[in-house]
Amino acid sequence: MTTDGPGAGASIVRTWSGWIRSTDRASYSAYLEETGLSEYRQTPGNLGAFTMFRAEGDRTEVTTVSFWTDRESIRAFAGDDIEVAVFYPEDDEYLLERDSFTRHYEIDSPTEPA
Repeated sequence: MTTDGPGAGASIVRTWSGWIRSTDRASYSAYLEETGLSEYRQTPGNLGAFTMFRAEGDRTEVTTVSFWTDRESIRAFAGDDIEVAVFYPEDDEYLLERDSFTRHYEIDSPTEPA
């Protein structure tokens, strides 16, 4: 990880995944920007967030990735149980399958491989 890009200075990476119809990719991406990603970025201690998409025919896997200074900052966004995913009212219109939990990874090295 570089010292000046998204997530610079992060000690925790949080991920979540779900599945949508491939035809909904553009509208779901916009919806995520308005809901979860926007809330991530507005929470003190968040150092950036983005979404990844992986198409498999008529279904697309969606993964959100966010960078945090610490677990307390994540609690400010997600609530006391940070392992439980945060969902929004219109999620059911898009999501075919979703993880009900998130994953958290500790970052050991703040630099890119040589």
